[in-house]
Amino acid sequence: MAISDADLVIAWKQVLEMCRVKDGEQIAILTSDDSNPQIVRTCRIAIAQLGGILTMINLPPINGEKALSRDKSGYVGKTPLAFNTAALAGLMAADMIIDTMQLLFSKEQEDILKTGTRILLAVEPPEVMMRMLPTAEGKTRVLNAEKLMSAARVMTVTSDAGTDFTCSLGQYPVLTQYGLADEAGRWDHWPSCFVARWPDEGSSNGTIVIDQGDILLPFKMYAREKVTLTIRDGIVTDIDGGFTAEYMLRFMESFNDPAAFAMAHVGWGLEPRAHWTTLGLYDREAGLSMDSRSFAGNFLFSTGPNTEAGGDRDTPCHLDIPLRGCSLSLDGEPMTVKGKVVRADQQ
Repeated sequence: MAISDADLVIAWKQVLEMCRVKDGEQIAILTSDDSNPQIVRTCRIAIAQLGGILTMINLPPINGEKALSRDKSGYVGKTPLAFNTAALAGLMAADMIIDTMQLLFSKEQEDILKTGTRILLAVEPPEVMMRMLPTAEGKTRVLNAEKLMSAARVMTVTSDAGTDFTCSLGQYPVLTQYGLADEAGRWDHWPSCFVARWPDEGSSNGTIVIDQGDILLPFKMYAREKVTLTIRDGIVTDIDGGFTAEYMLRFMESFNDPAAFAMAHVGWGLEPRAHWTTLGLYDREAGLSMDSRSFAGNFLFSTGPNTEAGGDRDTPCHLDIPLRGCSLSLDGEPMTVKGKVVRADQQ
């Protein structure tokens, strides 16, 4: 069902208050030609009602001739902000940015965050945003998982489908997403609820099996057959299966960048309001499918860039693949068992 402007304004006020927006703060909304107009106009109203000082910055889209689709996650990290010093200076001067363009994985986003500016990404359909409105309980689940991930040094993932994967942890910080940019220099995405971490470079080894019904992003499709990935020393060295395997391989090869095959973040979903089934109910270009990334108990692994974690692997090819039915352990302690979250402090 569609969401009314009135309801979305109320939701924006709640989220912005949880992001600690105060009267007189400098708030910028970053837009592009494909930004969702309802998200932008309702956010503007909420900012005004909270006493924020609003700046609107609109930048034209780029990379249309390079990207293989209109999807915002199909070609990441290269944004018009790289060439617009005036816009960059304006965003750095803001206390908070509402990003409806998507700066994710860009150097400019990291530079902005280092100034203490907080950034909230908002590019999902309003219906999804409302259904997964950020909560204090969700934040607590993610922060509890962060403590466990921060202390861990080895992640192990297995499944009945054949996954048998291990990696070392500690080189990179933990990625937490609970939908609120509520601290100086924090980036988050409304909606979102998961924890992840980039493995130590060269430490990922084993086999990851994408089973029938698992989700492939940014393709936004369910796997119709098994795909077996072989990982050696942090690199996907083989993708074996039928059509789906060939499709993945050809997409990654099209970037002509070996970094596309590097293992990126690994973690698990913590949002009971997110659903595996919703992928087939939305237009593919409407959003990023945060249901898929966040549904409770998934094993979410990715390939490609690590710049968000402070690394130097800057590639526009980024795959996120949430798997069902996996058992994930940290230093031998189970976090999920057969796709179910088992730590009481994360449920």
